[in-house]
Amino acid sequence: MDFKNFGRPPGANMKNAIIIILLLFSWINAAAILPKQDDVSKHRVVYKGEKGPGVGKNIVFIATDHEYRGEESLPALARILAKTYGFTCTVVYALDENGDILPGGSNVKGLEVLEEADLLVMFMRFAHFADKEMQHIDDYVKRGGPIVAFRTSTHAFEIKNDPKWEHYSWNYKGPETAWKDGFGEYVLGETWVSHYGTNHKQSSKIIIEPAQAKHPIMTGVKDMWVQSGGYTAEPKGTVLARGEVLNGMTATSEPDKTKELLPVAWIRDYKVDSGKTGRAFTTTHGASEDILNEGFRRMVINAMFWGLKMENQIKPTNNIAFVGPYKPTTFNFSGYKAHVKPADLAGWDSLIMPGEIVKKKGK
Repeated sequence: MDFKNFGRPPGANMKNAIIIILLLFSWINAAAILPKQDDVSKHRVVYKGEKGPGVGKNIVFIATDHEYRGEESLPALARILAKTYGFTCTVVYALDENGDILPGGSNVKGLEVLEEADLLVMFMRFAHFADKEMQHIDDYVKRGGPIVAFRTSTHAFEIKNDPKWEHYSWNYKGPETAWKDGFGEYVLGETWVSHYGTNHKQSSKIIIEPAQAKHPIMTGVKDMWVQSGGYTAEPKGTVLARGEVLNGMTATSEPDKTKELLPVAWIRDYKVDSGKTGRAFTTTHGASEDILNEGFRRMVINAMFWGLKMENQIKPTNNIAFVGPYKPTTFNFSGYKAHVKPADLAGWDSLIMPGEIVKKKGK
């Protein structure tokens, strides 16, 4: 006699089994249609400050360029702004199929963070983001959100075969004539033109424009020298500094007498279509090793305060020391620190940048 099931109505066990199976199928189906829990957070690292004038303000950094190691310089700057001044800084990356940072990639997610952003900092090149992410950028630009843009951000976008967003492309020549030459020209004041001098062989001394020596962005700034080479630029805006091309990769290299001084840092008020007016600061420098120079680093941090209309917080003695270890990779096209996830850069003490240099295929 089956004492275990004694007194149960016939078929009770079968009924319970069917119910359990149905519940399991329901759970599996629900899990299949839900987005991955960490799909967006995988693309970002957040540094949250606790005290200082930036508490309550959000800065969003987008890092995806192919050569100048913006994936390293931007989190280093973000940690300074967060730890030292209290801002909440979110650095957003493009990722590869393994969830690792892919410099120059376009697989970016989570730009809805721009909805609450007080400042956008860009280090981008030839990006073609998905429609949803481009919409967040477009909304930000149309509301006149302040922008600080580094180097290749003059040619931040290259969007083909997408009529909705192709006007953002650096060489746009379509029917929306106000957007000629794209985001760089219309918003920042200049698009990509050419290198000026020999990149990787000629570094740059940055000289403050005499008429702008007292501009808030130049407070406490001196002795600027960077390793990235010059760009040809004739920007629409107020030039704050010009670059002197040097015949070598040291700060004491002799100037190239065949080259004139060209703009390397400028500001402007931008306004697109029927949008609101916003502030923009652009520099054609900012590579990973460029921010090792204290004068340059101070200038770009000052520019972020200026963009936020926090000029009253700019002091010549402001602390701009790196937070945590920063060991930048020399900028190059052929390789980068691979197999690094945004989460590997979390916290104040993580190394920027961990990993080993992996050579790219091709270029």
